[in-house]
Order: sequence, then C-alpha cells, then structure tokens
Amino acid sequence: MKITYIVPGFGGSFYCGNCLRDSAFSRALKTQGHNSVTLPLYLPHSIEEFAHQTDVPVFYGAVNIYLKQNFKLFRKMPRWLYDFFNSPFILKFAASKSGSTRAEGLEEMTISMLKGDEGYQQEELDQLIYFLKHHEKPDVVHLSNALLMGLAAKIRKELNVPVFCTLQDEDVWINAMSEAYKPKLWQLMSEKAGDIDAFIAVSSYFKNIMQDYMHIPDEKMHIIPLGVDPEAYTVQQPANAFAVGYLSRLHWENGLEIVVDAFIKLKARPGFEKLKLILTGGKTADDNQFIHQQHKKLKRNQFYHDVEFIDDFRTAVLPDFFSKISLLSVPVIKGEAFGLYLLEAMASGIPVVQPDISAFPEIVATSGGGAVYAPNTAEALADKWAEVLLNETQLKAMSLNARKAVEETYNLKSSTEKLLVIYQSFLNANDSIKTLSL
Repeated sequence: MKITYIVPGFGGSFYCGNCLRDSAFSRALKTQGHNSVTLPLYLPHSIEEFAHQTDVPVFYGAVNIYLKQNFKLFRKMPRWLYDFFNSPFILKFAASKSGSTRAEGLEEMTISMLKGDEGYQQEELDQLIYFLKHHEKPDVVHLSNALLMGLAAKIRKELNVPVFCTLQDEDVWINAMSEAYKPKLWQLMSEKAGDIDAFIAVSSYFKNIMQDYMHIPDEKMHIIPLGVDPEAYTVQQPANAFAVGYLSRLHWENGLEIVVDAFIKLKARPGFEKLKLILTGGKTADDNQFIHQQHKKLKRNQFYHDVEFIDDFRTAVLPDFFSKISLLSVPVIKGEAFGLYLLEAMASGIPVVQPDISAFPEIVATSGGGAVYAPNTAEALADKWAEVLLNETQLKAMSLNARKAVEETYNLKSSTEKLLVIYQSFLNANDSIKTLSL
C-alpha cells in the first residue's frame, strides 16, 4: 500500500509533538512493508531533513501563500520570484520568525486554505495535485489535521483515492483567533468534513470535542491513541535526587510559568532544598521575552543555578534528559488532545504529573503511569510533586506501569496496524464499487 501523508512543517526550532507523531507513523508504515511518503506544507519539517529530500518539495510555501493572501500584486508573480520565495534559504528564514506558529492574524489565511481551490492558493493546490498524480500515485492520502481539509475534495476527485484526517488540537488554533471569526471557521470546517472519508481522533476526549464542533457522524470517527516504539527508548529508573523535567516548547501556553513557579514554591519547603528543574523543548522568537522573564524570576529567588536548560531536544539525545529527572510535567494551560511527550516519558519509565483537564486524566487512568492535580495552578502542582516524590514505593510503581502501558496500549506498532485496517477497509470498498461498475 502506498500512503502519502500531508503534514505542516515547522522548521525544527521547537518540540512539535504533532510533527513527531506524523514522522513516527510514516516510519512505522515503512517498517511494516508499506510505501509511505511525508509531504511538508508551509515550511520544511526541519532544515536538515529538507536538505536531504530534494525530490520532495515543500508545498504551499509559507512566504508565497502569505504574500498572495495579503497582497494582490503577488497573486500573479513571475515563476522565478515564486521559486525564490520557496527556496530553502527563504523558508529557513521564515521558520525563524515568530508569526509562523501564531494563530492570531491568520484568520483569513485559514479560511482561504479551507476553501481549497476557491481560496487564493489555487496554484499551490494544482501543484500538489500534479505531484500526487504523476510522482506519488498514492493508494490513500492522510491529512495531518483538519485545518488541511480544503485539499481533500480535489484530491478525491482527481486521484480517486480515499482521504483520511487525524484530529489533534485544531480547537487550540481556531479558538486563539478573533471572536468574530470563530463561528465562521467552525461552520466551514463542518462543511469540509464531508470531503473526508474517515477521521482519526487521538483520544476519546478529543473525539467528543470535535464531534461537538464539527458535527461529525459516529460512523466517520475512529479513535487511535498516539503510540511510540518502546524499543526506541532507554528504560530509566526515576532519578534518586529529586528532579522535575519539562519537555515541550518553552512557551507560556504549555505551562512553563506554572512549572517554574511550582519549582520555586516547592524548593522553598523543608526537605526539597536540593530539588532540580530540567527544561527542554526549544522555542521561537515569540518566546524569548517570556523565557527571559522566567530567568529573572529564578535569579531573584536565587534558584537559577538549580535549573538546567537543554537546547538539544532530538529523540536521539532524550535518554540523557530522562536519566536526570524523577518525573515529567507539561501543564498546558488549556489542556491538549493527547501529548506525545507523555509517551516519550512513560516509554522511558518516567512518571508524569499533569493537570486534571482535557485528555490527561484519560491517559493517566489508562496507564497508571502518573498522577493528575487540580486546579492547574503552581501551588497545586507543587503539592502533587511533593506527594509523588515523597512516596518512593508509589513512584517506582508508576514507573513500571508507565513503561508497561507503552508496551501494551500506546505501542506504535499496534496503533499503526489499527490505522492500516481502516485504510484497507476503504480500499476494499472502492475495489468492490469498481467491480460492480464494470
């Protein structure tokens, strides 16, 4: 089977769980003998990957679609200028800019993308279709998220293949936009959902959320939790010295300030004087001022030298990060549909402590590999850290449960097999239709 994944690139400057998820699925499909190709949109997945994939261009180059969306002058630009704006150098520069990951101000662009060939990106869509028809010739196409549904109608029409779509955190993007646009966007997404053969939600929680927003019928919805390859992770024992880890973009929405404040509060309590905080996950230019504020706060409380900032967050170097910590927390302010960082920690035998919101209690209850707390405040988080860290027996049990859950429930191999069953059911149905039409 030949599967083409269409995935937004992000430039590689920070930990992107959704991007890592798509990359992992693509590799797992190849491991199981299928032909899987990942096509990046907007930006390269990372500059290194882009440099080695010369036969797979970046479609819907971020600079070109931004200029076309906002300036009529660029809607008929000459080919040489179009190619210049889509060059690796320009896309690398665009990836370094803060606006590339910010929803505010991109309302009209999002609407245009969802409109497909009725938006301002008709040329980009035609290029993508041509590449799929004459280069890839896939059996199925899988969209990384529902914000890409504008591609689906023309892909199905021109290629006559089923189109699938993963659901994960689209609500975060749309709900960060101007209030005036939200109803229009959700209505448009509900309409475009008709162009998708099947949706794959990453948790029961998010299935329910998106069915409410987009009115997706039950028969179109499937739940396949995220998975990782347990063999790719070194099993650790939670560090003997009290140490808390954070693995995500160093951003306020991901709860970094809650982690820092909780660390300061717990560090001041008797018995936790040697507590350490280890932070990794990268950043964008948007985050610099916020991170500087956290540095100043730590220095003011004289705890700065007990915090380690690790710049390299690649999977290959994560064993060193996990070897230093006793537990992991990423207290995302508004919660998340899943959170791949949880599986990376649990696969490494590191328990997780998360707020009692969104999909986090579902994951913790299923795995037994951590604990939840409420409300999502620094005080409550500090209390839960203290409770978990002081109970060595419980901490070890959580560690064992976490690893076992990844091996048995959140295993990438089994998740991929479930996805392949869904693909195959639609291919079989299409074959039956073709046979009947002959």
